[in-house]
Amino acid sequence: MGVVVFIALLGIATGGEQASAAELLLLFVGEAIGGVLLGLALGATSYSLLRSIDNYQVEILLTLAVVMGGYSLANALHTSGPIAMVVAGLFLGNHGRLFAMSETTRAHLDMFWELVDEILNAVLFVLLGLEFLLLDLNAPYLLLAAAAIPLALGARMLSVGLPISLLRRRRAFSPHVVKILTWGGLRGGISIALAMSLPTGEPRNTVLVITYVVVAFSILVQGLTIHKLLPARSDNT
Repeated sequence: MGVVVFIALLGIATGGEQASAAELLLLFVGEAIGGVLLGLALGATSYSLLRSIDNYQVEILLTLAVVMGGYSLANALHTSGPIAMVVAGLFLGNHGRLFAMSETTRAHLDMFWELVDEILNAVLFVLLGLEFLLLDLNAPYLLLAAAAIPLALGARMLSVGLPISLLRRRRAFSPHVVKILTWGGLRGGISIALAMSLPTGEPRNTVLVITYVVVAFSILVQGLTIHKLLPARSDNT
């Protein structure tokens, strides 16, 4: 959903979309709902194909085709590729694994996608490291980044605290859940990848510096201090 909001705001900022509530809502619905529907269609189609074969090589290639072809199709239809892939992945990873794959296929499929995940993460973080060498870390950018850190934490607290406040009427939560989920909301590769996708120019440099600092703070400060927010546990818990 964050990716969809980013695309909508980028469209407004670059003049590609009208800065009106109606246009923004239409773009959001097209990206989000369209992505969900496309993901369901891709998941259901590939599920029926998986049930008709029992060959792990072909089945792995089929899941690869869903990702590569499905994402390209989502871009062509102007829907959210990430949401479509998430929905298709949930469909195949749950329903498909249980009813359309053999034990052999599941084992090979897991190994294949775990390897792909490791390779792509390695490539991403190499690119992030190279991009960092080109950042203009001047004082105004760093001041903006310092101001963005509490804003990001505040937004995280609202997005976590409001739903939990409403759900407390139906179920019990730990008294520390809001602060733990707020401080534990780490940023990483997706945030920087979105910033790197911006058009070349001064605004891109500003957003990149702010994003790098927020991500670094979340990993190095929040990530290394989260244990201090956890309540002490007794030996019987």
